[in-house]
Amino acid sequence: MAGTRRSMREGRRSRSRRIRAVLAGGLVFGVGATMTLAAWNDSEYSSATFTAGRFDIVGAVDGATFSSHPVGSPAALTFSAPFGAMVPGTTVYSLFSVKTANPSVAGSLQLSVASTAGTGLGPYLRYGVRTITGTTCNATTYPAGTAVVADNSTMSTGGTGSQAVGANGGSTVNYCISVTLPSTADNGAQGLTAIQTWQILGTAS
Repeated sequence: MAGTRRSMREGRRSRSRRIRAVLAGGLVFGVGATMTLAAWNDSEYSSATFTAGRFDIVGAVDGATFSSHPVGSPAALTFSAPFGAMVPGTTVYSLFSVKTANPSVAGSLQLSVASTAGTGLGPYLRYGVRTITGTTCNATTYPAGTAVVADNSTMSTGGTGSQAVGANGGSTVNYCISVTLPSTADNGAQGLTAIQTWQILGTAS
């Protein structure tokens, strides 16, 4: 009987140790889970607002008074005398200055011919365009310029290459236009008119 009681006591102690071991393991596991769930955290955020720029060019016939001249409302160029009564061998000159507005991004300019109208003088005329330094366009400054339209071109000839303009009106392109009624023009040119419209196409860069 004594041996049986000892065996029972030892069995209870063994079960008690196993239970405590299981409980202890459960407590350790529980502490680990609690630490993971309670970990501290922090975040950083950033943002930006994007705004599109604008591109706008303006022109002036006097090199100083700039404004927009949309299709249908071209600037009226002022040619040197005898613009109103050209005779064979006559050459006349006119300035047209172009720059970006403020505000505007930088860009480039391309000269082309929009139309040639009138009563038929256009086919007789020849012209050329050069960019010049300064705003004085005449027989003296024209030859020193950089060719945009070659001399003696027909009135339907557009410009070659492009001209750069800075942002916010930072630089100006001064076009000096030379138009000639050649000395070979016959009597058929008398009394005729020509209405020439040029386009300066600006492209943002």
